[in-house]
Amino acid sequence: MAKLAHEDILAYLEEATILELNDLVKAIEEKFDVTAAAPVAMVAADAGAADAAPANVTVTLTDVGATKVAVIKAVREITGLGLVEAKGMVDKLPAEIKKDVPAEEGAKVKEQLEAAGATVEVK
Repeated sequence: MAKLAHEDILAYLEEATILELNDLVKAIEEKFDVTAAAPVAMVAADAGAADAAPANVTVTLTDVGATKVAVIKAVREITGLGLVEAKGMVDKLPAEIKKDVPAEEGAKVKEQLEAAGATVEVK
C-alpha cells in the first residue's frame, strides 16, 4: 500500500463534510479499538462550564437570509436529506434542523448555517 503524505491527509480533512468526518472517526474507533474522548484533564476543567450549559440542544433555523441556496446546501450537508426535503425544510420556518444533539455538535451546526447566511437559534 502506498504511504500517504501528511499534506494529502490534511487536504482530505479540509474538504470532507461533517458526515464524512464522523464516519471516518467511527471507522478509526472500530479498526483500532479506541475512542475519540477528551482527555481527563480537559473534562475536569470543563466540568463547571458543562453544569451551566445544557447537555443536549435543539438547533432551529429561524431565517434564511439573502442566500437561500447556500442555506439549502448547508441543510442538506448537515441532515443528509435530499434536495427537495432540504428545500421544504428551509421553506417552512422555523425549522428544527437537529434535535437533542450534544451542545458541541449544536454549536458546529449553528456555525455552518450562519456561514451560509442563515439565522439560527440554539436551545
